[in-house]
Amino acid sequence: MAESTGSGGHTGHEELHGHDHHGHTGHAGHTGHARKATWGVAASATLHCLTGCAIGEVLGMVIGTALGWANVPTIVLAVVLAFFFGYALTLVGLRRAGVDWRKALRLALAADTLSILVMEIVDNGVMIAVPGAMEAGLTSGLFWGALAFALLVAFLVTTPVNKWIIGRGRGHAVVHAYHH
Repeated sequence: MAESTGSGGHTGHEELHGHDHHGHTGHAGHTGHARKATWGVAASATLHCLTGCAIGEVLGMVIGTALGWANVPTIVLAVVLAFFFGYALTLVGLRRAGVDWRKALRLALAADTLSILVMEIVDNGVMIAVPGAMEAGLTSGLFWGALAFALLVAFLVTTPVNKWIIGRGRGHAVVHAYHH
């Protein structure tokens, strides 16, 4: 993760995680404070989100395409699975950090919903815009090339969104407070 020096000599990583050299940690009660929103932190949060989305998106597109489904049901399945796997990755990390299920679910929904939503709108928009991509078979280079391109565009569009969200002390800035 890229780090930049913030005010008072603290790195972006330290400010993101809410602690300083005096041992003050930014867990639960400090999630409303603004975080240092560097491009590296935003890219890392987006990559985390993209991983879950890509798993769901690829699985949905593969299932829909293999079953010969039309575009709309295939996209619906891909979006549902993208949200499921996007939230699941965040939930796994929060549960490993000892956060109870109810709080972990609330945090995952708050941290990931906007990011996944933007990613899915862009990703599926690109897939629809590439002529023949949705109709191409699973053995087609067009299908896989368009899907890879769609995920790349989604990453590039969603990273500034995540930078803005993190800068407001929301999204993955909240979740990172629990990863210590």
